[in-house]
Order: sequence, then structure tokens, then C-alpha cells
Amino acid sequence: MGLENFIPAVWSAKLFVRLRKALVHASIVNRDYEGEISAFGDTVYINEIGAVDVGTYTKKGGTTRQTLGSAQKTLLIDQARYFDFSIDDIDKAQTKPKVLDGAMSEAAYAIADTVDQHLAGLYTQAGNSVSAATITVGNVLVNLSNMQLELDEANVPTGERFMPIPPWYHQYLVQAATGIIGHTGVPKVFDSGLITNGYLGSLFGFNLLLSNNVNNNGTVWNLMGFTRSAITHAQQIAKIESYRVESGFEDGVKGLFLYGSKVVRPNAMVKCAATKG
Repeated sequence: MGLENFIPAVWSAKLFVRLRKALVHASIVNRDYEGEISAFGDTVYINEIGAVDVGTYTKKGGTTRQTLGSAQKTLLIDQARYFDFSIDDIDKAQTKPKVLDGAMSEAAYAIADTVDQHLAGLYTQAGNSVSAATITVGNVLVNLSNMQLELDEANVPTGERFMPIPPWYHQYLVQAATGIIGHTGVPKVFDSGLITNGYLGSLFGFNLLLSNNVNNNGTVWNLMGFTRSAITHAQQIAKIESYRVESGFEDGVKGLFLYGSKVVRPNAMVKCAATKG
């Protein structure tokens, strides 16, 4: 089957791109240990230093030397995704503009969307939780405040706390706190230098981001708030190849994308199973 859908009845120079969800999770995690990834199954080793003891010093008194402990965590590159499509020579000749750039853009988005949903599923590893709640306009601020409290009591740093929220939760916040957060999500550049999609504003210490990828089953949305240091992510485009399809007059393109994620600081995350009231 060719790309007939890209050949309009009236030749056009405009290629329509479907509406895309804002991808936010991948821009608010850290890439500190990305390292060199070349193959599926690669492992990135993360070394951590243990806590430093503080003692009481008295005049002319001695000190007790501490031997620092260490621990090592592993980030496994255990996710692999690919795309493989072809373009018929007739389609290439008849379609204006050429479809390859558009197809590559769609492939890139599809992979990014998959990664975003993968990261949203890491809520299960949160070290803190707020009781499941049915959220309404009347209690949405209390719910968000409770999530802030959990992180505060866990001594989580207040800088760069993020929380992706679904559209309905956003609507409740707008109704409950008009003028504090935005009505629409816009890109923003934080101190990390990364462009973050869906930024709505800051409330109760969280940078709120609009996302359709918050983990859910259609009834319960698994909200998670976290700092950038909580989740580490590594990814790599392993290979992109173009080839000639032997059985027809077509050009093919395929690509392989590798990635892995790990919650390295569970105590820097909080979760809540939220039902739309």
C-alpha cells in the first residue's frame, strides 16, 4: 500500500501534521548518567556516597574518622523501539512536498510519545504517597497541598519540583485558583536549559505541566510529583538506515532507538491515585 492519503485531490504544498500531545516527562528528568549506549542490554553504573556523620567537638578533644560508605545502582537500557516504513516511487514523484521529512517527524514523535508514557509509569516507585482521593474543584488545592507536605516532611529540596497533570485536573485548578496558573500550557526553559512543554505555572512549590500522558486507566489517574534528581533517563538513537525495497520500486527507512529509566531517589517522589469527581 502506498501513501495515497498524502496525495490530495488538489495538489497542495502543505503537509498536514496531526495534533500532537505535549510531551513533558522526558524534559523534567535528569540525564546525568546517560553515558555511552551502543546496544540493547547496556548497563550504566551509578555510584552513590553514603551519609556523612557530624559529631560534637570539644576543646582539645579528638575526632573520630569516618570511612565513607558507598553504594552502586544500575540503570539498565532495557527498552528498544523501532520504525520501518517505505515510500513508493510514484508517491515520491506525485507528492509535493516530499513526504520523507513528514514521515520522519511522525516517527520521531511516536517514539518520543512512547518514552513519555514509559516515564509516567514510574509512579509505582515513589517513596511517598497521598491517600487516594476523588478530586473536585472544592478539594483540588488541598490535594496538591498534601502532596507538597509529603515531600516537605521527607526533606526533599524545594527547587525544581515538577508535577504533570491531566487536562481535567488543570481545569479544576483554574476554577479553584483563578489567576495563579495559566489556562494553556506553553513551553518554558528552566535552569537546566531544556525546553519544557506544557508549563502552566507554579503552585504549592510544584511547576505544573499539562500532559495527556499522565498514567491512567480511564478512571484513576496516577499523579506523581518529583524533583529532577528523582528519575534518571538515558537514551540513544542506535541506528537509522535507508534502503531500497527489493520487491518493489520503493525507498525504505528504518531506525532503532534504545532507552532506559530508573528512579534513583524514591524519597524525592510522591504519588496519588486521583479519581475525577
